[in-house]
Amino acid sequence: MKKAVIISTIIALLTCRVSAENKPIKWVDFNVTSAVLKETSKIDIETYGTDSHKDWVALISVLACENGNDFSALKVQDVDKVSDNYREKTDKWIGQKVYEYYYSAYSAVLSGLLGKGVRERKNADGSVTLEDFYGICAVSPVADGHYYDHYDDFGASRSYGYRRKHLGHDLMCSVGTPITAVEGGYVETCGWNMYGGWRIGIRSFDSKRYYYYAHLRKGHPYNDIYVGKTVAAGEVIGYAGMTGYSSKEDTNNINVPHLHLGEELIFSPEQKDGYCQIWIDMYELTKFLEDRGVHVGYSDASGEVESYEKIYG
Repeated sequence: MKKAVIISTIIALLTCRVSAENKPIKWVDFNVTSAVLKETSKIDIETYGTDSHKDWVALISVLACENGNDFSALKVQDVDKVSDNYREKTDKWIGQKVYEYYYSAYSAVLSGLLGKGVRERKNADGSVTLEDFYGICAVSPVADGHYYDHYDDFGASRSYGYRRKHLGHDLMCSVGTPITAVEGGYVETCGWNMYGGWRIGIRSFDSKRYYYYAHLRKGHPYNDIYVGKTVAAGEVIGYAGMTGYSSKEDTNNINVPHLHLGEELIFSPEQKDGYCQIWIDMYELTKFLEDRGVHVGYSDASGEVESYEKIYG
């Protein structure tokens, strides 16, 4: 066994508190690259409905076991090689604690992003078309046709209020850029926060993921959003801005307009707001979804967004 795999196994066994103990996972290092996400999801979709279906999360979990959870050097051909021996590889690892850890962790991150879905499109004549599909059920957080820039800033230093690590991903974009729900779920939080300004928190339908959208536009941050509302992936939930870093409501105190996007994994209810919060690095996930921006339509009268595609997973 490779040294990296041995080290990864030890880390997983120390970090993982699942299976027999039935206790929640305490930390997840999500470092799967966008290239691996694209190739493994493509394999899942292409084999769906056949006797040789290759599950997205299982394939990624096997790759983690085989490579010590290091995806940085993996190429498409490396993924395909494991895929070609999918049954042999999964049989090798299934049942081992290190695999169970990776499968539980990566299921929490990815389980709502691929599967059966319904795509709702609004036609020019006002009618609505519903299309069943199997594939990616998540979208880019920034609407199609709107520019943004980003880099991997997870863990960077922040000092407003107190010194802390940046537990999100910043997408630099213009004020008023339409922000869409990455995944469907329930609006759990909205309103003012001195750190995030106008923000929205959406819990996935399976309750495992909490998406946090912050620094929304001054004066008009939301698009018909309220606590308890059910939203679909692709629904325009608000507009990018510069609010936050102020105890005074509706204040721009951020230097550069951007969307702060965070994703918290929740294996147990007490993790949501407790000391064992698990926030993941969303840089590679955002890159994975970058070509899946939803087209939005604007009202001629108000200039505001009035239509967009919705995806129900």
